[in-house]
Amino acid sequence: MARAIQLADQGRYTTQPNPRVGCVIVRDGEMVGEGFHVRAGEGHAEVNALRMAGDLARGATAYVTLEPCSHYGRTPPCAEGLKAAGVARVVSAMVDPNPQVAGRGIGILQDAGIVAEQGLLEADSRALNPGFIKRMEQGLPYVRVKTACSLDGRTAMQSGESQWITGPAARSDVQRLRAQSSAIVTGVDSILHDDSSLTVRAAELQLENADEIVTQQPLRVVLDSQLRIPTSAKILKQPGRTLIVTLSTDQTRIAELKSTGAEVLVQPSEHGRIDLDVLLRYLAQDEQCNELLVETGATLAGAFVASGLVDELVVYQAMTLMGSDARPAYALPFTEMKEQRRLQLLDSRMVGDDLRLTLRPCN
Repeated sequence: MARAIQLADQGRYTTQPNPRVGCVIVRDGEMVGEGFHVRAGEGHAEVNALRMAGDLARGATAYVTLEPCSHYGRTPPCAEGLKAAGVARVVSAMVDPNPQVAGRGIGILQDAGIVAEQGLLEADSRALNPGFIKRMEQGLPYVRVKTACSLDGRTAMQSGESQWITGPAARSDVQRLRAQSSAIVTGVDSILHDDSSLTVRAAELQLENADEIVTQQPLRVVLDSQLRIPTSAKILKQPGRTLIVTLSTDQTRIAELKSTGAEVLVQPSEHGRIDLDVLLRYLAQDEQCNELLVETGATLAGAFVASGLVDELVVYQAMTLMGSDARPAYALPFTEMKEQRRLQLLDSRMVGDDLRLTLRPCN
């Protein structure tokens, strides 16, 4: 199963909106087949492993990181494929998190007389697919907020100047965060200040299959309640999709932005601001977004934190001081100690000359 999890991770940047899944087939103590899900629309992990195993799959044990699927989509059900191949036993790390199909694949196998077991290295399997699992169980994407800041927690000078706080190794690491995300969310102020493209760039990924990865650009989402984004913005000229979320019903401005190829989503609001919970549910259900990367300024980053919608914070901290007049990482106007937000440290490591902290809100 550990090998199956290693295989599944090879699809980290290419399987969305599908989960990352690996499979190993063992017969008489020998691995005779292995595979992983490479990209949506192509063969699942079990299909690839069975193809490698051939006739040796009969009477073998299949180790799969996720319960074999039971429904017809762009590919046939893997549970049926395992049954047809004559596999004697299937061990799944975890049950399908989709409550509408959970256990059905296991049922197909058991009805065919195949021994089906679950729960081996389940925690490791869940760590492969936090976004897919959360989308299936809660109807929400897994939300990461990325921040690059100084040692004193500043992200830009008062003038807005911010390039570059962190070094090239940290910026390459951010490219990998982008590549594994279904969508990147930012605010219009960040676009106005930095004119960011928010794309995944092969040259900075430093991965063997970088050229293939960048063909699947994440959805770019700009929160712009009053449609202030200029039609000349770089983000509107990039490959892939850009979605502008707004409260404005100005049809002239909407038409201008659509003429650039952008998509515009008008969100009704009773409070004069974009409802982040409603937006996340739209991205999960309508856009099938598993993992969301928030790359933005202090106001929107603070709003995500304050609303309790953040699953993980990734902070790249440069060994520099930018001073008290520089801009903070999060706009959180707390006045009392009881308002503070405690964080759990999940990982701490140096990335080049910068410190990368991975944290989870305690609440």
